[in-house]
Amino acid sequence: QVQLVESGGGLVQAGDSLRLSCAASGRTFSSYFMGWFRQAPGKEREFVAAIKTVGSTTYYTDSVKGRFTISRDNAKNTVYLQMNNLKREDTAVYYCAADAPPYGSKIAGSSSYDYWGQGTQVTVSS
Repeated sequence: QVQLVESGGGLVQAGDSLRLSCAASGRTFSSYFMGWFRQAPGKEREFVAAIKTVGSTTYYTDSVKGRFTISRDNAKNTVYLQMNNLKREDTAVYYCAADAPPYGSKIAGSSSYDYWGQGTQVTVSS
């Protein structure tokens, strides 16, 4: 069983930055694909970013490209989401997720992920 704990959320103004962290338990973190998803009030959970293992290949939803950066530190069992130039529409609960081997078919699909954190709230005011 893998436990994921997010941190770093908060209330910021538009244009500000935040860095979310997700600490994972277990000794096989380096083998997981890691993803960030978010869910705004009244909306479905949506993919934000993901990072693979080999070569740390990254993926982003179009609305955050150029503003968000996902990264991982396998020595610390931690994945990060650096969020710059935040906008009101980024307001949501952000969830960290892990996809353990065998990997799901779609890295941007929530159903591919086996483990989820409890979420951290990000609120962006104008």
